[in-house]
Amino acid sequence: MDLQSIKNRFGIIGNDPQLNYALQVAEQVANTDLSVLIFGESGVGKEVFSQIIHNLSSRRHNPFIAVNCGAIPEGTIDSELFGHEKGSFTSASDQRKGYFETVSGGTIFLDEIGEMPIGTQARLLRVLETGEFIRVGSSKVLKTNVRVIAATNKDLLTLTQQGKFREDLYYRLNTVPIRVPALRERKEDIPMLFRKFVGDFSEKYKSLPVQLDESARQLLMTYGWPGNVRELKNIAEQISVLAKDRTVNANQLSQFLPNKEMQNRMPAISHQNGMPVPSFASGSSSEQGSSTTEREILYKLFFDLKKDMNDLKKMMFELAHQGGNFTPATHNPYSAEPILSNFEPAAIPDNTFNTPSITNYQGAEKKSNPYVIHHSGNDLNHHEEVEESLSLIDREKEFIIKALQKHKGKRKDAAQELGISERTLYRKIKEYDIEE
Repeated sequence: MDLQSIKNRFGIIGNDPQLNYALQVAEQVANTDLSVLIFGESGVGKEVFSQIIHNLSSRRHNPFIAVNCGAIPEGTIDSELFGHEKGSFTSASDQRKGYFETVSGGTIFLDEIGEMPIGTQARLLRVLETGEFIRVGSSKVLKTNVRVIAATNKDLLTLTQQGKFREDLYYRLNTVPIRVPALRERKEDIPMLFRKFVGDFSEKYKSLPVQLDESARQLLMTYGWPGNVRELKNIAEQISVLAKDRTVNANQLSQFLPNKEMQNRMPAISHQNGMPVPSFASGSSSEQGSSTTEREILYKLFFDLKKDMNDLKKMMFELAHQGGNFTPATHNPYSAEPILSNFEPAAIPDNTFNTPSITNYQGAEKKSNPYVIHHSGNDLNHHEEVEESLSLIDREKEFIIKALQKHKGKRKDAAQELGISERTLYRKIKEYDIEE
């Protein structure tokens, strides 16, 4: 059978060399019993090729079944493919024959083979090599004569390297590979496919077929078509139903196409409190949306960390400056107000004062050396020694314990009382080994 006859019979439109080569391979391998692996992006029409192979083979009068491996739950796929015995699992009220048993003599098309569980892959390999299988819950070996055609939109060789797909099964399935080209690789075929689809929809909806002017035709050919033929068919149906004019230009066509610029748009960076914050356009893809969520979480952690450091600096300064006596303030933990209720800026010397540097903080104990606060300004050699009766660590631990006791172990209320975030409080409870 020549290529044009095959195209007419199975409704294939296009003259792209890659498409013609894939059809030639399918025709040549049809009369054999070799396993075939069809690979290509989602929506390119891989199942059509499996039907071509079956209908041009000697098995064409026997059953053909298409099974989507990604749509069957992992716990039931063995039963679906190989059958099960009565009582083999909770809901197995009767014996059931699987696809490999009911389609014996015909062809089974395993779509999305990359989604098949590893355990099921081992069972499938045995069928391919020996024609034998065992029902779930049985020990009896059964025979089948089924031709297997598999398809995937994933790189199975990469999955084998990651341990997600059996290498021996990959080479057993890949006896004859057929690659179906993506629609963006068949630019000259796009207008022909579009005309076919709008013609079908005009008959279906009893309307005049939509036509494209030259500008719309060029836009149709330059668009990337990530959904391939399936997406083109959906767009053709939308235009057939919703377009006001029967002749569509590029501007009108663009209203039905996803905005590529929005999909590729990078996030704009703004700044809040000195920290960069990403803002994404509403038209971002789902993948970018997932990335956005992760980035927002990271930036929130950075903000919390910065706030905790500022809280700690203020606490240490107040303790050192006022002899370690301070009263925790009850305030909104996200407020910009000072954490310490008795923090008085008026007590700061008139000369320029920077954030104090405190020595002997590491490993401080009750009888440690006094803190030394260095002031910046005109008098760089001036020191002030502050005697400390209790270490900062002991006093901080004491306040945490008192706050937890006061609020009966409620961390949220205790954190608000202490003027720190609940996350910081949880970390310090672990750090000081405080029993709640």
